[in-house]
Amino acid sequence: MATDSPSSSTRSAAAGLASGAVAAPSRRLTPAAATRLWAEAPTAELRRLAHARRLAVTAPHRVTYLVDRNINYTNVCITDCQFCAFYRPPGHPEAYVNSREAIGSKIAELVAAGGTRILMQGGHHPDLRLPWYEDLLIWIRREFPAIEINAFSPSEIDHIATLEGLSAEIVLSRLAAAGLRGLPGGGAEILDDQVRSRVSPKKQKAADWLAVMAIAQRLGLTTTASMVIGFGESVSERLNHLEALRAHQDRAHAAHGNGFTAFIVWTAQFENTSLGASRFRPVYGAGREEYLRHLALARLYLDNFDHIQASWPTMGPEVAQEALSYGADDFGSTMLEENVVSAAGTVRTRMDAAEIRRFIREAGFVPAQRDSRYAILREFATEERG
Repeated sequence: MATDSPSSSTRSAAAGLASGAVAAPSRRLTPAAATRLWAEAPTAELRRLAHARRLAVTAPHRVTYLVDRNINYTNVCITDCQFCAFYRPPGHPEAYVNSREAIGSKIAELVAAGGTRILMQGGHHPDLRLPWYEDLLIWIRREFPAIEINAFSPSEIDHIATLEGLSAEIVLSRLAAAGLRGLPGGGAEILDDQVRSRVSPKKQKAADWLAVMAIAQRLGLTTTASMVIGFGESVSERLNHLEALRAHQDRAHAAHGNGFTAFIVWTAQFENTSLGASRFRPVYGAGREEYLRHLALARLYLDNFDHIQASWPTMGPEVAQEALSYGADDFGSTMLEENVVSAAGTVRTRMDAAEIRRFIREAGFVPAQRDSRYAILREFATEERG
């Protein structure tokens, strides 16, 4: 990675970005300019540009976070992604489907902690049918009416649709009627089919992931866009992902004003995975600087995204704190529980709200608790004692 001064063409692109001209369609960061920035701009310059952009498009004094919980309703999956250490095939002695009692206990703990959302995901279970999901949502909505239910990634929706012989739109419409309020951004990994065919060949194609998200947004559901780096993908393949998200966001905003609320990127973890045991393991993964540079580039490229989220579970809270000066304006969520990424070797899997606020405050910002659509629930100008 070059560390000398950027070229004049890069400086010109950077100057346009810093001045806010990136917002104009004719001055958008192009893939070619983004490639030059990645190759030639020193990390400090990428950081400066991304932070300036973040301060210009979000509340400059504030960093937000969410109090929520991840719940995995099952670990049974038939898709065999090579980077997943969480799933178990049907019939495996460690396979499970959580009972309502178990799920209810987890939600009750979240309510006691002041949480507002569950993010519920599982594998591609071959025997769970659409009525099972509908009944679960109806039950959660009845028992915990104040909790927002974001659940089932686009690949899960496609899987259910295939099992039922229905369209994804019918499946999503029925789930929304049962109580679904948001669709998580899981399963995107890298939205480039060449990468997907290598690391998750049984999972939906990039266009299908985007198509399910388009339906969810049209139905008024909350959605986020995610990305996982470190599969040995090229810069071009990473930019294919960012370009696909930016173009999709343009279409969603123009059609109905309900696009992705935020972009989240994290690094692939490989402990206990097929890729981790591969002879190509040395080319996989991404470290601190690569993560921060990519996050900064994403802030510059995704000019139609208001919010960029840091990832403390994979990078650790100290790096997530650094990310707040590389373009991120959100610290993520408490999670209370995380099983999927942690099975492959995350740094941390749980952080309470007070600790998140401490990291935000130490970075020089005012912490604020938000909901899924980034409405501010409470801003903590000073930390309470006791």
